[in-house]
Amino acid sequence: MSQQNTVLVTAATGNVGPHAVAQLLQAGAAVRTLVLKDDPNIGRLPEGTEIHYGDLTDPDSLDAALDGVDGVFLMWPFFTTDVATAPAVVKKIEAKARRVALVSSVGVHIGLERVDNNCHAYIEELVEATGLDWTFLRTTGFQANALGFAEQIRSGGVVHFPYGDAVRTSVHEADLAAVGVTALLTGTHSKQKYLVTGPEELSQREQVRIIGEVIGRELGWVDIEHEAAKDAMVASGWPPAYADGALDYFAMITEKPELGSTVVADVTGKPARTFRSWAEERADAFR
Repeated sequence: MSQQNTVLVTAATGNVGPHAVAQLLQAGAAVRTLVLKDDPNIGRLPEGTEIHYGDLTDPDSLDAALDGVDGVFLMWPFFTTDVATAPAVVKKIEAKARRVALVSSVGVHIGLERVDNNCHAYIEELVEATGLDWTFLRTTGFQANALGFAEQIRSGGVVHFPYGDAVRTSVHEADLAAVGVTALLTGTHSKQKYLVTGPEELSQREQVRIIGEVIGRELGWVDIEHEAAKDAMVASGWPPAYADGALDYFAMITEKPELGSTVVADVTGKPARTFRSWAEERADAFR
């Protein structure tokens, strides 16, 4: 399928990147990754990956990685965008690549993100104005976000977090990667703005219950107040407006479940993975 395509994966050592790299390699593509020189997670990358050291905040550091590429699996690993560097990064991608798959957000899909922050919405607008064949992957969130509960589960078995009744349609990172990889290697999903979700509606409280069933422990949930949660998020590095926006969104989906789609199955031909299957894969993180 790949016909020896060369694809660059940015933010390659996070939750999604290693899946994208592995799937591209399996499909026969030549894979490059953009990583920071001091990246502690570089060991997550499969063998056969061509590693380039660079930083999306330094557009000139992308030159070697982009030379001769056909496509870019683009993840912007920051809360916000720099109006000086982001356009330069997109311009460099346009000059070298034919296709780009951008990991974006449900916040753009439902029109909230321009209110809360300009991150994914801004990058989408920059990419859409280019001559690239682009595909936007507007995810509702990663199932791996539940790893944020792991320390509390290991240490005490009770998760303290806001909005336990917020109903999510989180997607397995490998499924999100598969949609982007399919778009990059086939070229049949150009100019598509896909809402990429998991196959089920589960509250955050229900996710924790499932984790407990998988590891054989009864786990609890305690809601904490919005403002206390915001203070903790800001202290950990979230911009205040972004933290507020995320919490407001959680409050909204306690009243009406997060949007869902069949994009994973439609694009890849395989059913989207359930949260339970993800929890079984990552069970050791919670023990």
